[in-house]
Amino acid sequence: MTTDLSPEMHQLKTRLKATWESGDYRHFATYLESEALTFLNRVAAQPSERLLDVACGAGQLVIPASRQGINATGVDIAANLIVHARERAAAEGLNAQFHEGDAEALPYPDAAFDVVTSLFGAIFAPRPDVVAAELLRVCRPGGRIVMGNWTREGFIGQLFGVIGRHIPPSPLMPSPMLWGNETAVEERLGSGANIRTERRMYRLAYPFRPGDVVELFRTDYGPTVQAFRTLDDAGQAALHADLEALWKEHSRATDGTTDVLSEFLEVTAVRA
Repeated sequence: MTTDLSPEMHQLKTRLKATWESGDYRHFATYLESEALTFLNRVAAQPSERLLDVACGAGQLVIPASRQGINATGVDIAANLIVHARERAAAEGLNAQFHEGDAEALPYPDAAFDVVTSLFGAIFAPRPDVVAAELLRVCRPGGRIVMGNWTREGFIGQLFGVIGRHIPPSPLMPSPMLWGNETAVEERLGSGANIRTERRMYRLAYPFRPGDVVELFRTDYGPTVQAFRTLDDAGQAALHADLEALWKEHSRATDGTTDVLSEFLEVTAVRA
């Protein structure tokens, strides 16, 4: 972690690391892999390019990129996810590299990568201007930064809004959903890159009912794991009910499964 932090910010970052190390994101992400591959295909990195995925989780982009022969590296603040990603790469005999590291202090030299990606990951770091500077720093001039960022208006933005009504977010941390706002992205990355944005939909499909989806989030997805842990029994029941109602309202499925579309902002920034 970076050292030039106030005690309050250091405590927040420590809590965030613990949040992402809780639950079982490796299992949680299996339901997101199909759409992640679609995102990766649009990135269209070439085997001759060096790719870095920031906040890589258990390798949802890096593993398939490495299968395509791309020189792919992943970095994540959660040590257990890096262990899982390395195990996956080793099991397949892939040359992917994974490192524990902070999106606000990436452990790489300047201009080290041709393509820098982050799919719903770097948006959760508490200092977005620092994150933006780091993404630009490690991307070579003429290279690309490609992000997938949840919007405030989309389903996941609404989900975090529900959680925020039960547990107010830290005043030290701007909403991660601001990364899904075109103006905010331009302010953060525009001084060092030419930016193109497009709003897209990400399909969240689960072979079980909305109430069971809430249970998946409750046990496997770090922010929701911590939210439930913070509340007493009555508070947990109320949060569960509100989240289940949200999933039911937005699900398109009629067969006992859950199928929701969530808006996100796809950002492509060509490094100046």
